[in-house]
Amino acid sequence: MEILETAAALQAQTETWRRAGHRIGFVPTMGALHEGHLQLVKAAAAANDVVVVSVFVNPTQFNNTEDFKLYPRVLDTDAEMLRATGCTVLFAPTPEQIYPRPTVLQFDFGPLERVMEGAHRPGHFNGVATVVSKLFHLVRPHRAYFGQKDWQQVAIVRQLVQDLSFDLELVAAPTVREADGLAMSSRNRRLAAEARASAPRLYQALQRAAQQLSAGPAAARAAAVAFLRDFPDIELEYLEVADAETLQPELQPGHAVVICLAAWLGGVRLIDNVVVAGRKEA
Repeated sequence: MEILETAAALQAQTETWRRAGHRIGFVPTMGALHEGHLQLVKAAAAANDVVVVSVFVNPTQFNNTEDFKLYPRVLDTDAEMLRATGCTVLFAPTPEQIYPRPTVLQFDFGPLERVMEGAHRPGHFNGVATVVSKLFHLVRPHRAYFGQKDWQQVAIVRQLVQDLSFDLELVAAPTVREADGLAMSSRNRRLAAEARASAPRLYQALQRAAQQLSAGPAAARAAAVAFLRDFPDIELEYLEVADAETLQPELQPGHAVVICLAAWLGGVRLIDNVVVAGRKEA
């Protein structure tokens, strides 16, 4: 595995691969890797000739400066974890390599970003779309891999690929969970012991909502919110039941339903979701 730190070096390498006819898989990350990331890399290695993994804590997608400062940065550990996964190149740029000049372009994804993360983190998806676009241009992958834990982000990137005609396949992989149900996340390592013990209740709340979905979205949401109300150490930011494709509260016949939440535990913000298969029209 080679570690590259400059955009020019990465572009030169991916151009060489392209000319040789190699299929390129790409896994963009912000580092502090966990098993969920590693499974994405292994999937990319199994389906492509070469794999690029980026580790870049993107400043433009944080609307909370404290969250940006505290985001785990453990590049040496990440590199060691990647060596046995089939990663060909680890791209670890500085902010100056990604943003040599301030960006002025603004993305607007309409209703997709007016809800959930977009509603609570203004400017977040503009930052995501900007950095993903830049990385796609540098890596020129044939396939790009994302985790479904960030369901709304996957929807945004899918729209980005479609609207800007990126010539790649977007692969979304299921959420990887700890044995107690907690969705794996780089932020989990910031949880104190008490908060970590409470964190699986987020997934339990989502499961409650899924079980009540036949009674309607409002009943499903109410069941999950009532469950979490019994745990004062969990500060719920939002819990929404939405159409899995449009992310809107109006559920379309035949579409899957996604139940998404964000919550704070001991000063750490976590997100999670479950997807329930849609029912076909009678």
